[in-house]
Amino acid sequence: MPEQLADGVWAADMPLRFYGLEFGARMTLVRLSNGGLLMHSPIAIDPSMKADIDALGPVTHILAPNIYHHVSMTPAIELYPDAKVHLAPGLSKKRPDLPAHAVLSGTPDEDWGGDIEPIPIGGYMLKETVFVHRPSGTLICSDLVENFGTSDHWYTRMFLKVNGVHGKPGVSRALRMAYRDKRATRKSIDAILEHPIEKIALAHGNPIHTNAREILREAYSWIPA
Repeated sequence: MPEQLADGVWAADMPLRFYGLEFGARMTLVRLSNGGLLMHSPIAIDPSMKADIDALGPVTHILAPNIYHHVSMTPAIELYPDAKVHLAPGLSKKRPDLPAHAVLSGTPDEDWGGDIEPIPIGGYMLKETVFVHRPSGTLICSDLVENFGTSDHWYTRMFLKVNGVHGKPGVSRALRMAYRDKRATRKSIDAILEHPIEKIALAHGNPIHTNAREILREAYSWIPA
């Protein structure tokens, strides 16, 4: 059952193994002012979860927010064939089988522009766009930041420790290599920090429920202003 993170924002997660690491994955759902639901980075949806989602409202938009968060897009589109599909820049080349009704950018869709501000992360090889949900002060992202307490899986736990993100939110040393233009990235992070965000809905690890703005600022302190 989706967990409510904020007013109008829910999340649901699933197990996920990536190169032997047990990171898990999380989908975020946002209720728009028009009553429709925006589905960010879908996960596998079984009949029970679908019933829970449908109880929140009709899914009208499905987003693949970067070029890696696309694995469950096809099943989600099959479940919600009337939803508008938004893909990260460059994902159509990687997944030509996916319909591309829109490419994510800094311009919001007319259905959710009043609720959500999209912010593309410059200089990032994953081509991620993050979203600020203004009514709740929630930043919605996938791989912008991670927040793992620990892991029962020894290999994952060792990876988190070596990469400096065991027991605290941050950006792993491995993922930092995906930022190729740090000046452009700094500009994007500063644009996010202009918003009074309080929470972060993220894909890997635990959601951040308080003090999100300062946590994000600290997570990207390795990129100088």
